[in-house]
Amino acid sequence: MSVEILINANAHESRAAVVENGILQELFLERASRRGLISNIYKGRVSRVLPGMQAAFIDIGLERTAFLHASDIFDPRHADTGIEPPRTEAIRTLVAEGNEILVQVVKDPLGTKGARLTTYITLPSRYLVYMPQGHGVGVSARIENEAERERLRVALQSLIEPDESAGFIVRTAAEDASIEALRTDMIYLRKLWGVIRQKGLRTAPGGLVHADLPLHLRILRDLLRPDVDRVLIDQTAAHREMQDFAGTFMPEALPRVELYAEQRPVFELHHVEEEIQKALDRKVPLKSGGHLVIDQTEAMTTIDVNTGAFVGHRNLEETIFRTNLEAAVAIARQMRLRNLGGIIIIDFIDMEEPEHRRQVIQALERALAADHVKTSISSVSPLGLVEMTRKRTRESLEHVLCQACPTCEGRGFVKTAETVCYEVFREILRQARQFECQQLMVLAHQDVIERLLDEESAGLGELELAVGKPIRLQTEALYAVDQYDVVLM
Repeated sequence: MSVEILINANAHESRAAVVENGILQELFLERASRRGLISNIYKGRVSRVLPGMQAAFIDIGLERTAFLHASDIFDPRHADTGIEPPRTEAIRTLVAEGNEILVQVVKDPLGTKGARLTTYITLPSRYLVYMPQGHGVGVSARIENEAERERLRVALQSLIEPDESAGFIVRTAAEDASIEALRTDMIYLRKLWGVIRQKGLRTAPGGLVHADLPLHLRILRDLLRPDVDRVLIDQTAAHREMQDFAGTFMPEALPRVELYAEQRPVFELHHVEEEIQKALDRKVPLKSGGHLVIDQTEAMTTIDVNTGAFVGHRNLEETIFRTNLEAAVAIARQMRLRNLGGIIIIDFIDMEEPEHRRQVIQALERALAADHVKTSISSVSPLGLVEMTRKRTRESLEHVLCQACPTCEGRGFVKTAETVCYEVFREILRQARQFECQQLMVLAHQDVIERLLDEESAGLGELELAVGKPIRLQTEALYAVDQYDVVLM
């Protein structure tokens, strides 16, 4: 499998595309005006404690206060054992209003919700994740070779100092890494935590203590696996930073970090720009002729599978089965590409054969195996719906690139011109009965005015006779279809 990472960077915005076999699979976007907050560490102040929710709101200097649940608060009383018992203490025994506290962002602000916080700080490097409040050694589940898992666990345990009260997680990238590389990462992380602790003491509440790396360096740290053939970036300064970072932490990867200097924009390779535009469409065509319909709401995302024009197999059941198999692979890709999170409901086409249903679920699970975000699929519901969750850590592609339609305000529909005409008639009657005037003027969208002059002209004439006043019509170019005014003159 051929894997490339393309990075388009400038002063205002950075974008990174993961392309597998020439097909865009994932997109990361970061804007200077609103950089993601995940992994940032802040000096916070407790502004409000909510015992009923077992949570507190923390002021970290953002527009909205952030949310901290009791289960995400480290209790120093258990620091010696490293074992946290089930959290039964009331939130007020852990924090009080006015307390200053060092917190880390685990979820960006989403919609009207503030950021989600934790006091369990984690600091990632190339091969390791350092947990100052943790204990022991964990190994990424994505390293499947048991012998390699045991080698890494033993190697890391031998490097931990006897009196060290901290934990480490071995990342997927550490597979086949040397013990010296692990030692280098460990030394770096210990020094970084020392710097953060000292800065935290000096920082005023609401201040940023430590920011995560910019996007182009995070891509190197988190996504540059051995199966990635090359990383192309189109900005000289960012390329220099990436080479310095790679030279320090992953020298073996240096030859794969290349500066893209062609005239053709880097995101036109493999039609990435075109694929981004398609990822904003509600309808996703399948090669067979079927299609998906994806709808995002605040509560959940729904994905509907349709056969469309696909009639290519011997019988209906076989046609449905093949469409669902193709849809399962496409759905997994769309979830990664659009960064869909939270509850996801998939309505596959109904299948009669239990074996077909089982194979479709297995195809979805296999396709999701490449997703680095945690997913969980439950069994098929009594209504034949597949219910699943995908961890939500940052806003979806649609929420980053788009806003609610100013005409329909996100509803997805507007009133018809016919409906607005009848509303205008009722408003004319109401105003004519309540107020004295010489004539009335209707200001409305062109479609509404044209309908009043055409299909509704007879009704408008009868209305003029009923109110005994002339009615003038005027088009307002800036009005939406469902906007109008009735003015007394």
